[in-house]
Amino acid sequence: MIKLRGAYTAMVTPMNSDGSVDYDGFRKNVVFQLEGGIDGIAPLGTTGETPCLEEAEEDKIIQIAVEEAKKYNEKTGKKVPVIIGTGSNCTKDAVRYTKRAKELGADVALVVAPYYNKPSKEGIFRHFEAVSKVGIPILVYNIQGRTGINIPTDVLSRIADLPNIVGVKEASGNISQMMDVVATVKAKHPDFAVLSGDDSLTLALVGVGGDGIVSVVSNLAPTLMTKMTNDALDGNFSQARALHYRLLPFFKAAFVEGNPNSIKYAMNVKKLPAGSVRLPLVEVSAEGKKVIDCALEQCGL
Repeated sequence: MIKLRGAYTAMVTPMNSDGSVDYDGFRKNVVFQLEGGIDGIAPLGTTGETPCLEEAEEDKIIQIAVEEAKKYNEKTGKKVPVIIGTGSNCTKDAVRYTKRAKELGADVALVVAPYYNKPSKEGIFRHFEAVSKVGIPILVYNIQGRTGINIPTDVLSRIADLPNIVGVKEASGNISQMMDVVATVKAKHPDFAVLSGDDSLTLALVGVGGDGIVSVVSNLAPTLMTKMTNDALDGNFSQARALHYRLLPFFKAAFVEGNPNSIKYAMNVKKLPAGSVRLPLVEVSAEGKKVIDCALEQCGL
């Protein structure tokens, strides 16, 4: 079973001026990530605006990501996993999306807790039980701020006992809960990866036994985020801490008016393919742009 450790980029979906998906730009971004040393890529998550994409667009994005990762892996002898977001609040659809990711060559499926429905603990467990049967490694995604539900540690522990469950992207923002997951779930399953979903908590989580980050900031700074994360994982905390504080202003600015509109603006400033966002998201305001511009300058990005 795959072991997740390091920095993984939650990739944006770049758009053309007419609002269509910029597939050439997405391919360039994938290459930029791989050449920047990132440990893995994660398209079709929250940052990828997946709820506003059509299935044919998602298919093409998966195909490009898998193609470029395969070429890079063959050239370098490395294994950079492709993690594809396959979540839904409908279990049947989550299973279908997960099967599609597997068929198209993804290495891991990122499955968010079923949002909006607010299922019981048993409902959460059965949702993940269903997707675990697809036969592809599953990374659980816990982000209460977007789903309306938290995956409690006792439920996550049951989920971790299922086949094909390889870890959790913990974006609850609750470091205490993350420590509980490390102390209980990871203690029982040593290869279970506990990854931060918040750039600013990466160093703290690694410090208490976590395994890395699914990062938004690495869309712009893959090399720095990878170095910071892996320095911490290797025990080089003084170096990791220096990078953390260098990047801290941008950790904040990258979410100043939400995600991914904030990171897309920063990428546009730095001439990386990003473009606009689809409604209901809108362009960052003039004030937000000033905050991001200032942070980019402060961080030397």
